[in-house]
Amino acid sequence: MILLGLTGSIGMGKSATAQMFREAGAPVYDADASVHGIYTAGGVAVGPVSDVFPGILDEAGGIDRAKLRAAVVGDALALRRLEEIVHPLVGAVQLDFLQAQREAGAPYVVLDVPLLYETGGDSRCDYVAVVSAPAEVQRERVLARGEMSEQEFKTILAKQVPDAEKRARADFIINTAFGFDFARAHVKAISDLMIHLARGAEND
Repeated sequence: MILLGLTGSIGMGKSATAQMFREAGAPVYDADASVHGIYTAGGVAVGPVSDVFPGILDEAGGIDRAKLRAAVVGDALALRRLEEIVHPLVGAVQLDFLQAQREAGAPYVVLDVPLLYETGGDSRCDYVAVVSAPAEVQRERVLARGEMSEQEFKTILAKQVPDAEKRARADFIINTAFGFDFARAHVKAISDLMIHLARGAEND
């Protein structure tokens, strides 16, 4: 089974591209959704995280991510402690996903991980596809959401591997600047290639 990493900086259209892979028939592991799942009431991260960061639970008994973010922002030690708790738990969710897909006979899977390069996750992938767009398109998309200021956008960008470096390291680049039909055609081509390569490996 081939592991295709999918990543891209904020505002590049990665989530929409991941959906295109689903539409093409690929099982997609969503790292953000996995974190959300372990943070909701009853999730495996709720107990250990709230023990270290008290007062961060929401009314339903899950982790209030805004409160948690406030508890670690600007505090490198606190962030490290959080990562030491959460990363193994998210890793276990990913392993369960991969095992289930292997048993189901999936020729390839997509690992949708925003910080794939930043966390070294690309080393576990057979191939990596980077979703990209020109910097001005990226900026316009992010600010149009109305969810963050330009300074907040710049702060997030500063913590991510630059788009140019991601593209240089990628096996595939999916440009979303030309509309969804253009990107979807590229996704279909990559999907077909992954299936072809997987079948070839099975026949070796």
